[in-house]
Amino acid sequence: MKDKSKFYYDTDRNKPIDNTPFYYIGQIYGYKAFDIIEDFKLNYNCATALSYVLRASRKHSTPDECISKAIDHLKNELDVLKKNKGRGYDNLKRL
Repeated sequence: MKDKSKFYYDTDRNKPIDNTPFYYIGQIYGYKAFDIIEDFKLNYNCATALSYVLRASRKHSTPDECISKAIDHLKNELDVLKKNKGRGYDNLKRL
């Protein structure tokens, strides 16, 4: 089993706001990742990639793992786009 990040046990930093962990809430305007995803009506792969990018420098000691996961989801989305090429973008919205 993988060890938890050093921030996992830091209870002051990891207090959720409305059950949202701190690393999903913007530091300046307080936007939540979920609200941005919902507002832009992102599909699963794009939404997940965005979540990983937004938390990349805040959840773990280095952003490497989150950035790598975001890239994987974006590659998956590119595969879907290539597979559905010619069907029109409206047919690709999966949320």
